[in-house]
Amino acid sequence: MATILITGTNRGLGLEFVKHFLGRSDTVIATCRDSSSATELQALAANNENLNLKNLDVSDEQSMAAFATELKDTPIDVFINNAGVYGPRDANFGNVVSSEWEQVIRVNAIAPMLLTQLIIGSLRQGTDKKLVYVTSKMGSIDDNKGGGSYIYRSSKTALNSVVKSLSVDLASEGFSVAVVHPGWVRTDMGGPNGLIDVQTSVGGMLAVIDGLSPDNAGDFFNYDGSLIPW
Repeated sequence: MATILITGTNRGLGLEFVKHFLGRSDTVIATCRDSSSATELQALAANNENLNLKNLDVSDEQSMAAFATELKDTPIDVFINNAGVYGPRDANFGNVVSSEWEQVIRVNAIAPMLLTQLIIGSLRQGTDKKLVYVTSKMGSIDDNKGGGSYIYRSSKTALNSVVKSLSVDLASEGFSVAVVHPGWVRTDMGGPNGLIDVQTSVGGMLAVIDGLSPDNAGDFFNYDGSLIPW
């Protein structure tokens, strides 16, 4: 059994990650902006002593710092950075606004780096030392044949670059670090036309996490385990 830290767990992929890990009898630290209003999480916590709910707003540096202080040196075996935002859907050429861009970049690319720095003490105490960041194939420069979506695409490309560097810098300490694309999932972010459901996506990503090791760290994984070009 392991201790898992997951961000953005009030719904969608994050909530499904919580359910999957609890089903394996792991201890889960689940974070979201306001856990008191996360009704499904609250219901799960009421019936499972392995689930610990914490408030964390990754758009707020003070919130991240307070969370890290509360976490102290609690050993974390697996860290899943799932929290993220899409931003404006119409961020195509001629319609990009700097303030909206800055907000999405902050949540999707800057916050994961800052949070990792803040909680590195807990991560170093863990046994598995796996750091997984949920990204998107839309962050692949090679895969971009459709253009547009400047804000979301660039935020995930930036995240990919951050995580690639983390995989190099933390390798000597035994960390296995990677990004994983969840697929086009039927969630609030993915919309109703997604090709797969959350169970399929998270089940696949869980297999990727289980198979993550220093030998394949630093890769860009699809939820089915295949590799995506940068």
